[in-house]
Amino acid sequence: MTNLTGSNLNRREATGPKGEGRDSPSKFPQYPEYKDSGVEWLGEVPAHWEVKRLRYVAELNPSKSEVRSLPAESSVSFIPMEAVGEDGSLSLDQTRPIGEVLAGYTFVREGDVTIAKITPCFENGKGAVMRGLENRVGFGTTELIVMRPKARLTTSNYLYRVVSSEPFRVLGESSMYGAGGQKRVPDDFVRNFSIAWPPYKEQEEIQAFLDHETARIDALVEQQQRLIKLLKEKRQAVLSHAVTKGLDPEVPMKDSGVEWLGEVPAHWVRKRLKNVTPFITVGIVVNPSNYLAEEGLPFIYGGEVREGYIVVDKARKISLEDSRRNRKTMLEAGDVVTMRVGYPGVTAVVPPECEGGNCASVMLIKKGDYDSRWLCSAMNSRLIRHQVEIVQYGAAQKQFNIADAMEFWLFQPPVGEQVSIADYIDHESCIFDQLIDEANRNMELLKERRSALISAAVTGKIDVSGWQPPAGSTASIEAAQTEAV
Repeated sequence: MTNLTGSNLNRREATGPKGEGRDSPSKFPQYPEYKDSGVEWLGEVPAHWEVKRLRYVAELNPSKSEVRSLPAESSVSFIPMEAVGEDGSLSLDQTRPIGEVLAGYTFVREGDVTIAKITPCFENGKGAVMRGLENRVGFGTTELIVMRPKARLTTSNYLYRVVSSEPFRVLGESSMYGAGGQKRVPDDFVRNFSIAWPPYKEQEEIQAFLDHETARIDALVEQQQRLIKLLKEKRQAVLSHAVTKGLDPEVPMKDSGVEWLGEVPAHWVRKRLKNVTPFITVGIVVNPSNYLAEEGLPFIYGGEVREGYIVVDKARKISLEDSRRNRKTMLEAGDVVTMRVGYPGVTAVVPPECEGGNCASVMLIKKGDYDSRWLCSAMNSRLIRHQVEIVQYGAAQKQFNIADAMEFWLFQPPVGEQVSIADYIDHESCIFDQLIDEANRNMELLKERRSALISAAVTGKIDVSGWQPPAGSTASIEAAQTEAV
């Protein structure tokens, strides 16, 4: 967790030389005069800003008294935690009669600002301005803190920027109480949070600036998200083509018997999965949690399986003795494991560091007279995924039966060709992964710049009062958003 005490946030010098980085706060001017805020983490603030606790500019968790007189059948918005986004978004697709929710739920009205108080929702930034409420009233989860701006002291949008800023989140996290997944931010932290508040009109100017700049950054983030999606689709296309068409464009072909697949190499043999591998089973089924140990060998669950690899450092542990007691599902390097529940069909090869370990909630395909990397790629291809989609069942969590999976069919090339195909896919996947990693890094940098810009603006480290959008800037943002779609 970032330590704000004595950090760059309390020094105007943190903004750096002017013009450094298009999106960084350093390109914006500072206020002509500053004063000591008296708040250690905040440091100096613009001389005309007033340092106040949040309770003096907003009412916390307002009373329901104003809506008790509404008819019990009046429809109001219903807001569970999942309706509140981590980006300020709000989903209002549920309503309830007010008589059903007046007791036992948190009251909000149009224009209120909410933040989640429970971990990890608070740390992840769940919060929103309440807009578009049915009859301008809503009730939701009790894990929300509600702030109602006081007239002419702050705006809903500006208040939301303050409580979604990094300083507020970091300090709030350090004040949490409770244990494990039940830690919460106390109301008193929010009520007594001290920050410098600019005059009302200046708040509106800062908000206009932040709306513009964050929209521009968000459009660039969307571009990177779209790029990642396209790269993943291309990687899947390359993989699926290699395991269904091979690498030699001149090889004789034959009809696959599947309309959407077309032709496959004539010398490849169509086989059921059960005829490719010596043994297929499911991981430990009966009370696998009984075998969990503090130390030992990797105990692989479906959650650690990714497309092509296993996240070994996240795996639970099982003792060698318990793994041996469950010898049927004991792992060997070169085995193949497939997720059965959640994201059915996602497949990985068991690496050497999992040798001797065990597994639960996955399908285990024992290694045989084939290249395990090739079979893994075949399992991750559209050919097998299509068959998984046909047999999977379940609404909340999709899954499939091992008996169905054993009947999956694929086209098996000679072992030497399997090796060549696996090598090719490894090489191409490495290139795609590097591009995806780069796009993810770009996204993280953009998000960091966005956060830094908001923090600098609401703490007075940059002066954007009187700011006007550059000519043509709206069109450029819209163009970036269109490109990202």
